[in-house]
Amino acid sequence: MTTTEARPAVPPVERSKRRISINPRQSGIYVAFALIVVLFEVLTGGALLEPQNISNIIVQNSYVLILAIGMILVIISGHIDLSAGSVVAMTGAVSAVLMVNSQMPWFWAVLITLAVGAVIGAWQGYWVAYFGIPAFIVTLAGMLAFRALTLTVLGNQGIGPFPDTIRTLSNGFTDGYLGNIGLGPLGGADLVSLLAGVAAVAGIVFTQWRKRMGRLGYGQDVDPFPLFVLKLAGIAVLVLALVVQLARFKNLPWVLILLTVLVLGYSLVAGKSVFGRHIYAVGGNLQAATLSGVKVKQVTFWIFVNMGVLAALAGIIFAGRLNQAGPTAGINFELDAIAAAFIGGAAVQGGVGKVVGAITGGLIMAVINNGMSLIGAPSERVMLVKGVVLLAAVAYDIWTKRRAAS
Repeated sequence: MTTTEARPAVPPVERSKRRISINPRQSGIYVAFALIVVLFEVLTGGALLEPQNISNIIVQNSYVLILAIGMILVIISGHIDLSAGSVVAMTGAVSAVLMVNSQMPWFWAVLITLAVGAVIGAWQGYWVAYFGIPAFIVTLAGMLAFRALTLTVLGNQGIGPFPDTIRTLSNGFTDGYLGNIGLGPLGGADLVSLLAGVAAVAGIVFTQWRKRMGRLGYGQDVDPFPLFVLKLAGIAVLVLALVVQLARFKNLPWVLILLTVLVLGYSLVAGKSVFGRHIYAVGGNLQAATLSGVKVKQVTFWIFVNMGVLAALAGIIFAGRLNQAGPTAGINFELDAIAAAFIGGAAVQGGVGKVVGAITGGLIMAVINNGMSLIGAPSERVMLVKGVVLLAAVAYDIWTKRRAAS
C-alpha cells in the first residue's frame, strides 16, 4: 500500500520569492517606447525632452489620444471604427455652429455636441449590434456620410473663433496658484504642478501596493519585493521627471488633466466593472459570452455610443486648438487611433488590450511624428516609419501568441 505525502502549503510571502516573471506581450510596448524616446533624444540633440517640446507633444496629440481610448474598447470587443475622423469633423462643425454662429453659451454647446456624438454612435451601434452588419461596413459608410454632412454644414470655409474657455481647454495651462519654487540648475517650476506629480506618484504606489497585497491574499505569484520596489521607483522617476519638465515651461496643460481623468476612469471601467469584463468576454469568445448570459447586443451598442461621445469630445478639442472648425478636420484621425490601439498591445482578433497601452501606443506615434519633424525628415519618411512600426507591433503580438501556444 502506498501513501501520498501531502506537500506543505507555500505561504503567500514565499510565493513572492519564487521567480521573476516578465510578460513580453505586456512589457514590450513600454520597453519599445523608452527606446524610441532615447533614440530621438539622441538624434535631436536633446531637443525632444525640452520642457516646451514635451508640452507640445501632449497638446498636439491630445485628440488622437482621446480617440484611442474609445478605439481600444471597440477593438477589444472585436470590432473596428473607421468613421471616427469624420465624426470629429462633424461634431466640431456642430460645436462651431452653436458657439460661434448661434452665440450659445459654451457649456450648453458642449453638452449638445456630446449628445450629437452619442446619437451618431447609437446610429452606428444599432446597425452593428441589432441588425448584424459588420462594423467595418457600417463605419465605412459613416466615414463617407458624416464627412458629407460636415461639408454640407461648413461648405468650403471654416467657422471661428471659438470662446476663450474652449481655446484654454485645448491649448491653455493651469495658473501658477502657489507660485514657483527654485530647483537649482533646473530653474523655477510651478509648485502646484509639482504637488500634482507627487500626488500622482502616491496614488500609483497605493494602487500597486493594494494590488500586490490582494494577489498575496489569494495565494497568487507576485514579483519579488526588491523588483516590486524597483519598478515603482522607475515609474515614480518617470512621472516626476515629466511633471518637472512641464512645470518648468507653462505648468500643466488643461488637456493633460482631462486625459488623466479619462484614462483613470476608463481603466477602472475596463478592468474593474462588470461592463468592462463583458467587453473582454465578447471580444475573446463571442459564443462563450452569449452562452454565459452576457448581453452581447447591448454591450456592442454602448461601446459605439461611447466611441461617438469621445469622438465628439475630440472634435471640440481639435476645433478649439485650431480656433475654428474646418471641412478637412479629422482626416486620418481614425487611422492614428487604430494604430495607437494595435501598437499599444490590442489583439487583432479582439479580447486583449488596455487603455494605458493604447495611450502608450498613441505617444509612440506622437514621439515619432515630433522627433522626425525636429530632425527635418520629409513627410513621406514619417509615414514610412509609422507604417513599419505598426506592422512590427502587430507581428510582435502574433509572435508572442504563437510562442505562448507552443
